[in-house]
Amino acid sequence: MAEDKTHTIVPHFDGHYDHWSEMMENLLRARGLWNVVERGHVEPLNTEVLNDNQRGLLEESRTRDCQVKHYLFQALDRSVFEQILDRSTSKIIWESLKKKYGGNAKIKKSMLNALRREFELLEMKKGETVDSYFGRVNTMSNKLRSNGDNISDLKIVEKILRTMSEEFTYVVISIEESNDIDNMSEDELQSSLFTHE
Repeated sequence: MAEDKTHTIVPHFDGHYDHWSEMMENLLRARGLWNVVERGHVEPLNTEVLNDNQRGLLEESRTRDCQVKHYLFQALDRSVFEQILDRSTSKIIWESLKKKYGGNAKIKKSMLNALRREFELLEMKKGETVDSYFGRVNTMSNKLRSNGDNISDLKIVEKILRTMSEEFTYVVISIEESNDIDNMSEDELQSSLFTHE
């Protein structure tokens, strides 16, 4: 395989296994390394009985496994990394991450509840711009939606109106009195708030 001189950006694991695993699998497939995770690398008990061809294949398998481990380790924060540091192959590391973070309904529900709590605690900071606050709210609502929450636009609009900083109190009252909030989009609300910023 020819040496690839391009810099690879490895997807960062942020606890959302389903999203991360899809991106990482795609990266490994693009690099021709996904089969290492699927089949795994098996170290023979006795390497002395191997012929030259078998030794070459073993060395290639070790190298490819190390390449995958390198990508996996780059993707992980130290706290997660330390939990799997003693794992011997990329397949074992992948399976460990899958077991801890993916596919488990209880874990997904717990993560969704944590995201909901984070969303509920969001409020506009004093001196924060409308654009910045909308960005934070949209980031959270997108995380909720990507984790299976069907949060409505109405709930987001109501959340924003309820949590604007004090300097927007009269603006919020004016918007609520002059608009049909039940049918207002986030974009319309943002536009209205921009004009008063």
